[in-house]
Amino acid sequence: MTMDRLHHPQLHTLVRTAGFHAEHRPAAPAVLCEGRTLTYGRLHGESNRIARALRAAGLGPGDRVAYLGKESEHYYEVLFGCAKSGTVLVPVNWRLAPPEVGHILQDSGARLLFLETEFGPTVERMPGAPPDTIVALDDGFPAWKASHPDTDPDTDLDTRPDTEPAPHITPDTPVAQLYTSGTTGLPKGVVLAHRSFFAIRDALASEGLDWIDWRTGDIALIGIPGFHVGGLWWATQNFNAGTTVVAMRAFDARAAVDLIRDLGITTACVVPAMLRMMLGEPGVGARDFTTLRKVVYGGSPISEALLEESLTVVGCEFAQIYGLTETGNTAVCLPPAAHAAGGPLLQAAGRPYPGVRAKVIDGEGRELPPGAVGEVCLATPAHMVEYWGLPEKTAEVLVDGWIHTGDAGYLDEDGYVVIRDRIKDAVLVAGENVYPAEIENALEAHPGVAEAVVVGAPDERWGEYVHAFVVPVPDRPPTPRDLHTFLVPRLAGFKLPARYELIDSVPRNPSGKILRRELRDRFWSASARKVN
Repeated sequence: MTMDRLHHPQLHTLVRTAGFHAEHRPAAPAVLCEGRTLTYGRLHGESNRIARALRAAGLGPGDRVAYLGKESEHYYEVLFGCAKSGTVLVPVNWRLAPPEVGHILQDSGARLLFLETEFGPTVERMPGAPPDTIVALDDGFPAWKASHPDTDPDTDLDTRPDTEPAPHITPDTPVAQLYTSGTTGLPKGVVLAHRSFFAIRDALASEGLDWIDWRTGDIALIGIPGFHVGGLWWATQNFNAGTTVVAMRAFDARAAVDLIRDLGITTACVVPAMLRMMLGEPGVGARDFTTLRKVVYGGSPISEALLEESLTVVGCEFAQIYGLTETGNTAVCLPPAAHAAGGPLLQAAGRPYPGVRAKVIDGEGRELPPGAVGEVCLATPAHMVEYWGLPEKTAEVLVDGWIHTGDAGYLDEDGYVVIRDRIKDAVLVAGENVYPAEIENALEAHPGVAEAVVVGAPDERWGEYVHAFVVPVPDRPPTPRDLHTFLVPRLAGFKLPARYELIDSVPRNPSGKILRRELRDRFWSASARKVN
């Protein structure tokens, strides 16, 4: 094993991570954000204060704490504060519309909300009541700014000790609840335990593999936001290793290139669309990426053309990761050695990590042989605890330790997982999962829409775009502008259809089921792989 590869096997929960590095390297930078530096010593102390303030506010193990804001060092202070108090962090996608935010806050039962006041109007316009206590983030944490009259007014964090509280935390203790949309149209809360952020690290170390690795002196760019499991997982891996993470308030291609060059960033976790945007910036060239040694990407496969350009211009190693929020992020990896331009393995998602198993089953649950297409299932020690408050859904997806992914694919003779389609109909827009039912429900609330069907169509820039087929109410056909204007306050921007097409009727089979595949095939019939 390379001597400078970082692995601290004594760390098994996030509670210990910050304290361990604060003890050994207190002045080392943990987070860089907009010119500010948060050291490991300060991360440990501030998260201790937050943990004690949460406990003083009456929150205890299992209580949900929501966070609505862009990326910053404060997000990670809150993450570790929740871990140390035994509470569960619920990061909320700040791009969501008020009704979507309202659903997450109410479904999770969050009792406290950390809020950047930029998103105050979102909370004001959402249906239902907000959490009892709202803490403003804009000036750091000078005080709790409580919206509930019965809240203890003596809540200034500066009065809280910075010593670590000591609740009983194990690797199986829940620490985060991330919301992912489903085919019902309502997001589900995926509960992840501490083990989800350590299992793959340990699996790689057990075999001395450097598919993804963390090394002394690494500075890691977090391109994927922390409300996504990919962003949260990547950040925690670097914290567990004791490296430095660079947090962008929100991804911007030009700013990302500048940060890589100016800060000497060595590793990055992005979706392919981010790579495409960075390489498309005027004047960007190989000189901007000389310090990068590895790019980890996920969310969608990389096209051969983009890979060839990246290998030439960026000139570093690439590793593809595949998994779901339900698998605790990555369960399968296409390692750097497989990323030769034109290589035979580029159509694969990758192979399971040590200790992770993959199988493909038919509609009756029978395991299929190599080469046969069916539903991909993954057994990983990082899998979710449950869908919050949805035991029946949990039982459907997590079966005897196997996560049923809803993706159609096969295993080749060497055990590589190849994804061919999505059983669950999700549309993947720049790494964001967009689910048709949610958009269809919103469209059908328009008085001029009788029925709507949404599919994904290939897009060179974003991977896929949302295409909406609309059956209009007789004599009242809406225009695309009408539909767009109607949806803007109801859905996040990335979920809005890029194109609307009026049709006379929706194709159905004899039993009345929508033939969504027939509509999709208009765009994908010439492609062997029905994802982009």
